[in-house]
Amino acid sequence: MTHELLRHVGEALYGARWQSELARALEVSDRTMRRWASDAGAIPDGVDDDLRRLCEKRGAEISRAAARLDGAVIFTPDS
Repeated sequence: MTHELLRHVGEALYGARWQSELARALEVSDRTMRRWASDAGAIPDGVDDDLRRLCEKRGAEISRAAARLDGAVIFTPDS
């Protein structure tokens, strides 16, 4: 896993504050995540599998939310 891929996936999952959120999700310290992100520390084997699971979980959550929106009735105020 490259540091660039870690950043890309982190931003896709958590947006601008991805380092803190991803550290929490992976149960590592913020400092460890910053080292991984800055190319100052090697990213351990298995992190890519953990990221894949997080992406799959988030994708399923988004799909469920979109499905709920399909059935939602949106009211707009009369002008």
